Amino acid sequence: MSTSPPAVTPADTAVRLGLRENWAQFTLLVIVNVCVGALVGLERTTVPLIGTDVFGLTSDLAVFSFIIAFGVTKALTNLAAGELTARFRRKQLLIAGWIIGIPVPFVLAWAPSWGWIVAANVLLGMNQGLTWSMTVNMKIDLVGPARRGLATGLNEAAGYVAVGASALLTGYLATTYGLRPAPELIGIVFVAAGIALSLSVRDTAAHVALELARHPRPAGAEQSTGLAKTFARTSWSNRSLRGASQAGLVNNLNDGLTWGVFPLLFTDHGLGLAAVGLVKGLYPLLWGIGQIPTGHLADRIGRKPLIVTGMFVQAAGFVLALALLDRPLLAGILSAVALGLGTAMVYPALIASVSDHAHPTWRANALGTYRFWRDIGYAAGALVAGVLADALGLNATVIAAAALTAASGLLAARWITDRPAR
Repeated sequence: MSTSPPAVTPADTAVRLGLRENWAQFTLLVIVNVCVGALVGLERTTVPLIGTDVFGLTSDLAVFSFIIAFGVTKALTNLAAGELTARFRRKQLLIAGWIIGIPVPFVLAWAPSWGWIVAANVLLGMNQGLTWSMTVNMKIDLVGPARRGLATGLNEAAGYVAVGASALLTGYLATTYGLRPAPELIGIVFVAAGIALSLSVRDTAAHVALELARHPRPAGAEQSTGLAKTFARTSWSNRSLRGASQAGLVNNLNDGLTWGVFPLLFTDHGLGLAAVGLVKGLYPLLWGIGQIPTGHLADRIGRKPLIVTGMFVQAAGFVLALALLDRPLLAGILSAVALGLGTAMVYPALIASVSDHAHPTWRANALGTYRFWRDIGYAAGALVAGVLADALGLNATVIAAAALTAASGLLAARWITDRPAR
């Protein structure tokens, strides 16, 4: 890899912005993100149970340590990815992410101790941070300002439908063949396909140059494009970006918490692996499919209504999980539906909102910062879940998640402002 990408100008008349104009490359990137999501979906059903049943872990915090490792690593990689795009092409970073992910399915399948599982999740976090970040950035580059909501909705839909399908498949395989190694080894197919498809992707540097040529220069304090200034701007000083960052963090806190808690909660109440796989698969499937219409809707009615409403719908999902727990399959399905639909409302609208409020010269760093805060939510969710579950039980953990999510919705309503797509 070169240390700096060659300068690209928008002079090439073949370069156009828009979904229709770039449909072939856009579609290829959608398929790449299917592979990205499928790889992380390997862990949704089985890994918490591997911790308790295979390695004999008795502390919930110890079980959830793999999610903490994943979340911290993915968050830091997201943050670095924005800065790395100033030195490397997006395609180079995409391929690098896949190479890092090669050992993951093998380690999950045959790890001799729990420490190896945690180490695999460090690699998985780096893989996801680079590959998912680059597919998001490249799709935004291709479509231009007018269709960001739809572009991010399609990208996230592809990834999270694959997460859900992979979780369902691993639940079935675990029921038939055991927790290891069959459910994890299907990840080899996902990695191989991801590398092959990414080699066929064309870089989007010329599309970024074309948008920059059409875009007014940032004014005042927004002229600074460095990571430190952008991190401060996205995390706190810009009101709307602050609102998006906290909502993203709580949204993925929910995902990290349910990732660890729901398999244990529902197996404790009598559900088998196939039923747990259904619950764990349904949540990201609805989250994924729902983002296609909600991404389009975010372009039409604005980002804020979907973000605020979606956070409250997610809070209701946690309430349903506990209120109906004497009928655990119904509780699991209804909570998964509410969490999936609520997240589908929030996810593309948040990414589009950050893109709206970030100038193209510092947008990659702004998205990296937002995705840092969003994905640190995985670690926060696992940490909160582990501490509360060990001290107060799994039910108290679910109640805390509902309260945090509702509070985040109120903050989003106060801080986020809509800006017409530029």
